[in-house]
Amino acid sequence: MLDLAAGRGRHALFFAERGNKVVAVDRDTSRLPVHANIEPLIADLENGSPWPLTRHFGAAVVTNYLHRPLMPALLDAIEPGGVLLYQTFMEGNERFGKPSKPDHLLKDGELLELVRGKFSVTAYEARLISDPMAMVQRIAARKFSS
Repeated sequence: MLDLAAGRGRHALFFAERGNKVVAVDRDTSRLPVHANIEPLIADLENGSPWPLTRHFGAAVVTNYLHRPLMPALLDAIEPGGVLLYQTFMEGNERFGKPSKPDHLLKDGELLELVRGKFSVTAYEARLISDPMAMVQRIAARKFSS
């Protein structure tokens, strides 16, 4: 399992506590919980360095993070039959605070376009959530087997 831009590692810990091996990638891994199933990997994903992973994963989770140049590498890192769980802010969120820059907000339907032809969409939402107030897109999708 891959937790990209893991932050404090709440998702990494969730999956690790259920017996999954998790690679938790972030530029600062000092906030990650210590757990036998969590492998921290320090990587600045936005400094132009090459994608830091050569492995493939059965699942990837990304929350509240968007750096479009990474998208192809992220999708390629998921093995056939693997799952993508992705949620982040979308256009319209500028009304509620940060992030508000267009580069940090998904366009309407962008996650659907991202996986089109490569993944089968299990669930998708683009909506206002109330806690905290934000405009988000969420997708759960399974990568097509070759």
